[in-house]
Amino acid sequence: MDIRFQAGGSSHWKADVVLSFVFEGEHAETACSSLVECAPWLGIAPAWRDFRGNKGESVMFYGPQAMDVSRVLGIGLGKPEKADMTGFRYAVGRALRLCREYNLETVGMDGTSLSRVAEKLGVGLDALVREAVISAFLGLYRYERWMSEKSGHSDPRWLAVMLEGEYVDDSVRSAARMAEAEASGLMLARDAVNDPANVMTPSAFAEKARTVAAKYDMNFRVLGPSELEAEGMNAYLAVARGSAEEPRMAVVEYAPKGTEGLEPVVLVGKGLCFDSGGISLKPAKGMEDMKGDMSGAAAVLGVMEALGRLAPSLAPKRPVVGIMACAENMPGGHATRPGDIVVAKNGKSVEIVNTDAEGRLVLADALCWAQEQYRPFRLLDIATLTGACAVALGLGAAGLFSVDEELGAALHEAGTLLGERNWRLPLWTSTSLEALKSPCADMVNSGPREGGAIHAAVFLQQFIGEGVAWAHIDMAAADTGESPINAKGATGFGVRTLLSAVWEKEETVLQ
Repeated sequence: MDIRFQAGGSSHWKADVVLSFVFEGEHAETACSSLVECAPWLGIAPAWRDFRGNKGESVMFYGPQAMDVSRVLGIGLGKPEKADMTGFRYAVGRALRLCREYNLETVGMDGTSLSRVAEKLGVGLDALVREAVISAFLGLYRYERWMSEKSGHSDPRWLAVMLEGEYVDDSVRSAARMAEAEASGLMLARDAVNDPANVMTPSAFAEKARTVAAKYDMNFRVLGPSELEAEGMNAYLAVARGSAEEPRMAVVEYAPKGTEGLEPVVLVGKGLCFDSGGISLKPAKGMEDMKGDMSGAAAVLGVMEALGRLAPSLAPKRPVVGIMACAENMPGGHATRPGDIVVAKNGKSVEIVNTDAEGRLVLADALCWAQEQYRPFRLLDIATLTGACAVALGLGAAGLFSVDEELGAALHEAGTLLGERNWRLPLWTSTSLEALKSPCADMVNSGPREGGAIHAAVFLQQFIGEGVAWAHIDMAAADTGESPINAKGATGFGVRTLLSAVWEKEETVLQ
């Protein structure tokens, strides 16, 4: 679906259908004042008698077919004082799905209506356009790769933002372009996570990363078992030992023009393409969802895809490196056993008391390698790490850990604004290190259930160098879902939040 703009006022607007947003109790003259001028039939459409503008409600208004605007889809947002961005995103997603069901090829959004909503929500028009565009793409997303009978309805060919002014403000154009790039990254991440584990193997994921790098002329390299062993990444290798599928750590490097030699922002994603739990086998119920234990790596690759889409006109002021640490955790004859001890890349010994606490082992070595190779300006990791985080925060939210106050605050704000909820949790180092004590190694890989997400984060902290600006995002409760902007399955959570972290603080136009 293409994104277009139609400026110059309603007399220049034309589409199969125009979306207009209506608060509870409003009539056409208030809710759709510009549309009434070019489609005077709208003010007297009988359907207004039944349309209340309630949240989740929508009504299609019909006018003479020969007119440039012969259909208007009224979208209810409920009471204006209770309106929020999540409700707006869902409204757009529902509306685009309805347009697809009606086989409408061209869709417009009433800019005057958007401006009114932006004012009610306390944001600029550019910010609302960004959310409208990304919600349109995400609402239309489908995963039908394996369906023998696919949906007979096609997505609209284009979506136009219709504006009153003679020209389209640059900030609005940039916002729409940012949304397109974010949506591209999110949908790539969703596809990767939704793919079954017999297809999206560590090797296949690495090839997917190679394709993204090649498409946007980014540097790419991959580390297999021999390279990981040469680097002393024994904790990582211990996780992969039981699987017939070899581990792969894919690395994509993006260095925009003028950033050569600068310390990069480094993103590290957990990429367990399937997690059976290893010898500490998971229960059978729900194990099919463990194909999504590589959602962190998928989010990192989604960020690289988005950056490629934005380049070269919109690029961060520092290089960005995406590291995707992929493996499978299986209970084979060579699998790591509970009680085994490995020495991680930084020399710390770990007694593996639970082979299902494998993500932190992979990330520990990947984080050490990232610091040694790149001396990062900022280091972030993202992982479906602990069920304990889901218990603490509920579904749809991520735990955020960082002792860097500026970085932690920025990530929390970005997640809140961009629809990727996170909540800052503490790093109680002394308490967790006591819980992670081993009688025969420097630490165990898994502590007690109480405070499990904190123990896991503190474990990772032991592999972070002094003074490194680091944050850990535990997205175990947010990797899958279902909503008007999320077909049941992978969410692509983390792409928008991580993307926000690659920009310098002064680049607020992107927030």
